Amino acid sequence: MTTESTTTASQAAAPIGTLNTKDMRRILASSFIGSAIEYYDFMLYATAASLVFDKVFFANLGPGFALFASFVTLAVGYVARPLGGLVFGHFGDLVGRKKVLVLSMVIMGAGTVAIGLLPPTAQVGMAAPITLVVLRLIQGVAVGGEWGGAALMAIEHAPKRHRGFAASFANAGGPAGAILGTLGLSLFAALSGSQFLVWGWRVPFLLSAVLIGVGLVIRLKVSETPAFQRLETASEKRRVPIAEVLRHSKRAVLLGLAATTAFYVCQAMTTVWGVSVAVASGADKNGVLNIKAAAAVLTLVVCFISARLSDRLGRRRVLAFGALLGIVAAYPTVLLMTNGTLWGFGLAIVIGNGLVQGVLYGPIAAYVAEQFPTRHRYTGASVAYHTASMLGAGFTPMIITGLILAAGGALWPVAVFWVAVLLVALVAVLSTAEGTRRELD
Repeated sequence: MTTESTTTASQAAAPIGTLNTKDMRRILASSFIGSAIEYYDFMLYATAASLVFDKVFFANLGPGFALFASFVTLAVGYVARPLGGLVFGHFGDLVGRKKVLVLSMVIMGAGTVAIGLLPPTAQVGMAAPITLVVLRLIQGVAVGGEWGGAALMAIEHAPKRHRGFAASFANAGGPAGAILGTLGLSLFAALSGSQFLVWGWRVPFLLSAVLIGVGLVIRLKVSETPAFQRLETASEKRRVPIAEVLRHSKRAVLLGLAATTAFYVCQAMTTVWGVSVAVASGADKNGVLNIKAAAAVLTLVVCFISARLSDRLGRRRVLAFGALLGIVAAYPTVLLMTNGTLWGFGLAIVIGNGLVQGVLYGPIAAYVAEQFPTRHRYTGASVAYHTASMLGAGFTPMIITGLILAAGGALWPVAVFWVAVLLVALVAVLSTAEGTRRELD
């Protein structure tokens, strides 16, 4: 190879020096819009699990157990996420980030549209809830592949001094998708109760097909990351990524898992359990959904701000501040969510979802990804992040429901659980070396 060709290849595999270029803007848009679409699909399910599925697919179980069963299917999707992170991460580390991202989006969209077409239990019997669980598993596997790839596309293209902010576009797609999903269901929730339960809730699920088409057009125009291009041209032997993670990065997985779990518990407390308990306590359903969407806008803004601050102050400081803020706010937030008023729910979700979750969410993608080398970054980051999503978001609604039942209706165990998770996250963050100035090998 000539000196000229070597230089050209090196330049092609170098990160973009600024975020303000056409290529970088396309990359950030791809990460943001792709994640927004994926989480639109996923948030539709989370909201429907709180308001619809107990009546459509589990009505024969009675009110209390029907809601519990609905939350179990929600958890199934989160259980599947680490599997998706493992499978998609494996291929993302071996064949490239871009190809895997396109596939994950197609699978997610197909699963969501199928849920929108699923007949109720009253028509097809047990086949309905069983199929719902299978489709939920498909959703979870697809989301398990989405986050790692979207975050790495941004991080591995971005200059070091902007990695946190660039990575936050993948995370910020989550609140944006939540806004779309919540507003979609809120719009149709204005229908009469019977119309909403028969067909109204299905329309936002079916509209996912249109969004997937838009996302694919954008994603197909993005190039492979410079870090992966350098890895492909290296002469070293490529090993099975998960084996590399277990051999060299177990501590990074555990610390990333602990820090990320706190964010997901905040999400589940406010946007899943909080919605259900607010409506059950007497708050207007449509008002609750609209407030939830408005709070997601705040989460989006705070996410970008905290990510930018993490580039300047460090990931550890910003994440530690978010954990401390959550510890202080936990008990008041729980009380506000359960007082049966829209203002109480609104204030609770602004604090727990907009502020605490937003501060934690901004830097977390860069924080987790920076702990792993390029050769197994997709796998390691995805497994850590989505195991946290399984534990934090998937099981929190069930854990909280069980704690309240065990305590005879008392709410203090819920706050204790929340504080304990945040304390573990705080210790994990403070035990991690700062990755802001680290070079991505």
